Amino acid sequence: MEISKTSVVKALTQVTDPNTGQDIITMSMVRDLEITGNQVNFTLELPSLNNKYKSELNFACMAAVQGVHPDAVVNVHMMGRTDQAQQPTSALPHIRNIVAVASGKGGVGKSTVAVNLALGLQALGAKVGLIDADLYGPSIPTMLGLQGQRPKVQDFYGQPKIIPLEAYGLSVISIGFIIEPEQAVVLRGPRLSAIIKQFFNDCVWPPLDYLIVDLPPGTGDIQLSLVQTVPVTGAVMVTTPQEVAVIDAVKAMNMFLLPSVNVPILGVVENMAWFTPAELPENKYYIFGSGGGKKLAKASESVLLGQIPIVQSVRESGDEGRPAVLDKNNPAAEAFMEVARNTARQLAVRNEMLEPTQIVKVTS
Repeated sequence: MEISKTSVVKALTQVTDPNTGQDIITMSMVRDLEITGNQVNFTLELPSLNNKYKSELNFACMAAVQGVHPDAVVNVHMMGRTDQAQQPTSALPHIRNIVAVASGKGGVGKSTVAVNLALGLQALGAKVGLIDADLYGPSIPTMLGLQGQRPKVQDFYGQPKIIPLEAYGLSVISIGFIIEPEQAVVLRGPRLSAIIKQFFNDCVWPPLDYLIVDLPPGTGDIQLSLVQTVPVTGAVMVTTPQEVAVIDAVKAMNMFLLPSVNVPILGVVENMAWFTPAELPENKYYIFGSGGGKKLAKASESVLLGQIPIVQSVRESGDEGRPAVLDKNNPAAEAFMEVARNTARQLAVRNEMLEPTQIVKVTS
């Protein structure tokens, strides 16, 4: 049978890129495909010639083509990216934006904002993933109805990789999928850092427009491990209106703004902005005060992305595993969609105006 480019390309879709879990054709890794008689020649473009999977990918390509054309002589030329503009600044070049959702203290609804932001961005047509980096108090499995489920582990060229779970179209990973619900997480800094690195480097993430990272409150080992592992495109700060929450949020914000970290603040979400009872939807009761979100946005020289009211159904939807933004009848759904739209807009402006964030280098 005559060897055609179409049949070779189809065969190469069976070869998986170990970094992304996608096939090498989808990831545009195959270049300069030429066929002369039974000679099949092409270039496989890798992020670096030091790629540890180089040999395995070479043999996988040969086996895929010869599985369709047994007489083919397959010559794979390996090439590292030489164009500096194309050099990836991250181990995850197929993820366009990594967004940290952070707060200064617990109890301000940060995880609720992270989940609804992720689903809101997806509703706008984006491909979105979610990492539950709050290792001490993982709540994402409950909020997405994934309690008790376990991620699969798949072998990629001798290296085990974690396949994130999926909920409502989101790719999701959490330590809550690995430990028992009542199990306490008692880990020191190095182990926390290792888990965060696994969530990024040892999980098979599909190509994404946004990867949302739900951080624990404060400024600790997990936050530092995040910025030392991947280039964080920007941070969304979550606070309530009250002064105590704003004071702590300023401290968390200032960690991202340190010259050595230099992660832009995309904006502020003011959660629990007012209380609206279901039977009186026009009424607003400012039980935590007002103005905290605007104050934090001013301090960070960013914008107020949105204000989320206290609505009983938001709590109920989180407990039931169906986030509020999915329910068009939920009074807070449009507020979360406004946050998603404004976040997407701020990210577009940030990427247009600023250079890509750099991974923080570890210094002794």
